[in-house]
Amino acid sequence: MSTLIHDLALVAAPSGVAVGVGVAAVYYRRRAAERLVRIHRLETQVRDGEQRVAARDEEAQYLAGNRLPALISALSRGEGGSHRGAGLLHPQLADTQTGTAYRDVLHQVAELTRAASERAEGAAGAAVQAVVRSLQSLINEQQVAVTALQDLKNDEDTLAITIPIDHASSQLARRAQVVGILTGMWPGRQRADTPLLETVRGGVSRIRDYPRVEINGEPAAYVAGRAVEPVVLAVAELLDNAARHSEPGTSVYVWFLEAHNGISIVIEDAGIGLAPEERERAARLLSGQDPVRITELRTPPRFGFLAIGQLATRYGFHVSVEQQSVHGGVRAVLHLPGTLLVAPPAPAFPAAAESVNTGQSVAPPAGHPYPVAEDGLPVRQRGHGSRLQPGIPAASPPPPGAGRHLAAFMRGTDSARTASTDQEQTS
Repeated sequence: MSTLIHDLALVAAPSGVAVGVGVAAVYYRRRAAERLVRIHRLETQVRDGEQRVAARDEEAQYLAGNRLPALISALSRGEGGSHRGAGLLHPQLADTQTGTAYRDVLHQVAELTRAASERAEGAAGAAVQAVVRSLQSLINEQQVAVTALQDLKNDEDTLAITIPIDHASSQLARRAQVVGILTGMWPGRQRADTPLLETVRGGVSRIRDYPRVEINGEPAAYVAGRAVEPVVLAVAELLDNAARHSEPGTSVYVWFLEAHNGISIVIEDAGIGLAPEERERAARLLSGQDPVRITELRTPPRFGFLAIGQLATRYGFHVSVEQQSVHGGVRAVLHLPGTLLVAPPAPAFPAAAESVNTGQSVAPPAGHPYPVAEDGLPVRQRGHGSRLQPGIPAASPPPPGAGRHLAAFMRGTDSARTASTDQEQTS
């Protein structure tokens, strides 16, 4: 106001009052314009503040409704990933306190989720292992009881009942082994080096539809003892899968392919085959690269390919179902590298073996298990394979009606033993 009075005084002296009034009007118009600029600036600041508040509110809603669920879903699939500063609805908030706080929230949730998942997986694995060990103990007791019953009662009816029970027990034991493998358990006892053919037959003996399996070829190689049980389990799972996914009246074919770096066991069925997406998933499971988590298995769970993949990774063989069989089904290939194969053992007594077989043999009578010499005595022959260790399944499961023949054999053995004892007492 003092500036305005000074201006008016200078102007009013020569020009009069009218000029002073004009100067006052200019001054007030300038002040009004300045106030309008300040008002517009404040209005802009208010609008910017409201927009920032709205952006933070939207970001909070987006965090709760999108980013956190996406993070939990990724963790459940085993995809941890990095969520620092990524996925913001408003990227301009990335370097603000709000963006930093939201990144910290995601990091803490990820760490808590991983810790909870690891605890749940550990508890589930321990529970499964306890159940598997209990089942294996009960199965062993059952098999011992069945064997004792067969030794005690060797009549036809008893054997006809106990043989299917024993075979069902071996299948149950295999399923328990497979589940245990998924939790990191060891597949079984250490075995002696075993002929490859007997190893495959061991896998055949552990499936329900064993009569449908046809094996072609007699490879001379032996499987190293440390890999015998894993290969038996893997072959059994592949055969069981082939039999269950093909018509009951069809056969499952097994043959061998020798390569420069090992031998492949080829299993072919005439089933429905695999769709491309199923084939890709099977290849991923059989590779054994993805960690197995009991708490994340599909519903219903499918253990076979998962267990095979774990065995293949641990013991160094490779399994593939990427090809189609000539019958339109699946061709599964289990490749054993040379490191898992050993040469057949040399005969322990070659000279004795030569002297035993010096007699000229003739065709055996019908139903006689051994060739006979000219004097009618049986000629002993040394087998080419080694005796399997206890626990290795039979070369092939007994066919239907085997109880009748086994009972007759055991009755004949008892009769001969009784007659021999009587002669000794008489003499």
